[in-house]
Amino acid sequence: MPADAPEAVTVGETMVLMNPEETGPLQYVSSFGKRVGGAESNVAVGLARLGHDAAWASRLGDDPHGRYVRDTVRGAGVDTRWVTFDPDAPTGVMFKERRATGEGGVFYYRHGSAASRLEPADLPDELLDGATYLHLTGITPALSSSCRDLCFDLVERAADAGVHVSFDPNLRFTLWSVEEMRETLLPLAGSADVVLPGVEEGEVLLGTDDPEEIARGFRERGAGEVVVKLGAEGAYVDAGDGGERVPGVPVERVVDPVGAGDGFAAGYLSGRLDGRDPVAAAERANGVGALATQVTGDVEGLPTREELAAFLDGGERDVRR
Repeated sequence: MPADAPEAVTVGETMVLMNPEETGPLQYVSSFGKRVGGAESNVAVGLARLGHDAAWASRLGDDPHGRYVRDTVRGAGVDTRWVTFDPDAPTGVMFKERRATGEGGVFYYRHGSAASRLEPADLPDELLDGATYLHLTGITPALSSSCRDLCFDLVERAADAGVHVSFDPNLRFTLWSVEEMRETLLPLAGSADVVLPGVEEGEVLLGTDDPEEIARGFRERGAGEVVVKLGAEGAYVDAGDGGERVPGVPVERVVDPVGAGDGFAAGYLSGRLDGRDPVAAAERANGVGALATQVTGDVEGLPTREELAAFLDGGERDVRR
């Protein structure tokens, strides 16, 4: 294993996130804070905060936005050596909308972005050298046909290298049709060692909102561990030896739910990297996901081990030194 090999590698698009400084319909908001957001880099940041060596690979525009994204992710402790800059395509941008009820939406400006031009030749085989996990989401294959090819290529490379694949369906309905989602994401999930769907994703991809049936459906297609995210109710874990519900961690109020699923993924992979069994890993994932909802922004609420231990009231004191 190379001395500087990351434990986990993530691949996907990260954009500049324009976060509103006031609530209300986006058309009436005039003040924004600039941040970064992207499911895969969020997971990498979450793992780094929890003390793991994590890498994020992508393509960014050779523009101020791209340099801001790379520097921000790298500044969070993530290995960005496999991030490249495209002189002919821009960095994507997204605007978040917040409502007083705590709900809102996200508006993307990513068509033709640098990341949508990713292809298998962009990433060397050494990307996976020494890694334990490769984490992918269903967003990347939706960006373009070359990104789709990249995801399937990486899954094959991971299998050849003995690297576990973690997959979060993370559906984006504005990027492609439901039929395309099913045709692409079900085979990817079936090739994964860990699948992390939400109930809505199970309903779209498998036609059921029952957590047990969702887990069974993915496992029957070849998936290893399936952890169904249940929001405030926690998670349902099926690792092949009987399913189990893992209660959620209550919070008084959700400030911003965006990014909670990525925090959950980071917490789960962190637990598995530490040798915890799937149920114990899901307990950690629930805690990280809950904390992520307490702050606006995709990564600002992701905790360190000390912060997670305090939040769980002493439940996880095995902080690595």
